Amino acid sequence: MIDLHYWTTPNGHKITIALEELGLAYRIVPVNISAGEQFRPGFLAISPNNRIPAIVDQAPQDGGAPLALFESGAILEYLADKTGRLLPADARPRFEALQWLYWQMAGLGPMAGQNHHFAHYAPERIAYATDRYVKETGRLYGVLDRRLAGRAFVAGDFSIADIACYPWIRLHGRQSQDLSAFPNLARWFEALSRRPSVVRAYEIADRINVAPTVTEAARRHLFGQTAGDIGGRA
Repeated sequence: MIDLHYWTTPNGHKITIALEELGLAYRIVPVNISAGEQFRPGFLAISPNNRIPAIVDQAPQDGGAPLALFESGAILEYLADKTGRLLPADARPRFEALQWLYWQMAGLGPMAGQNHHFAHYAPERIAYATDRYVKETGRLYGVLDRRLAGRAFVAGDFSIADIACYPWIRLHGRQSQDLSAFPNLARWFEALSRRPSVVRAYEIADRINVAPTVTEAARRHLFGQTAGDIGGRA
């Protein structure tokens, strides 16, 4: 059994998609980041960066004590290695997939996240910041579109690279991106949207976070954190 500490964000969706795809037994532990639950000491003991997702594998392969992991990319790689699926074992195809996983972690996710922030959450509209991140998101969409030319998936067969990218592309409308400008990416996106594991993952999200909203109180939990927040809150 795997405990998944989760909320309904793109990084959270990565892990529910992977667990559904792999058929692993798991239990969701909701961490409502809009209510500040990510600062609770119990969660910080698992995820010291006070970010979801995080997992605790109650039955790791080494037979030892439960194993806790944070960072969605590390979790995806761990789950793939645990099951021998979604990531090739041979070095060349393995690193072909991993480089695109890391590309998402270092580029697509952070840039699209800043896009979301300045377009939808910032208390004042800063034209330079909004324009900068919309354009950079578009550039990254172009990189992925070129990569998918003549390919069904990002790296060989369906892999954790696809799982990592999909939840961010799903929010293309909020990122001011028109998928019709990226035909290879649009084809890939439509195919993944019909994949049963993806459908189930978003059905789970809809049950957990019935009415997503960002209130002023939520903004205080989500934005403007300082080093003092690392210590945890009651």
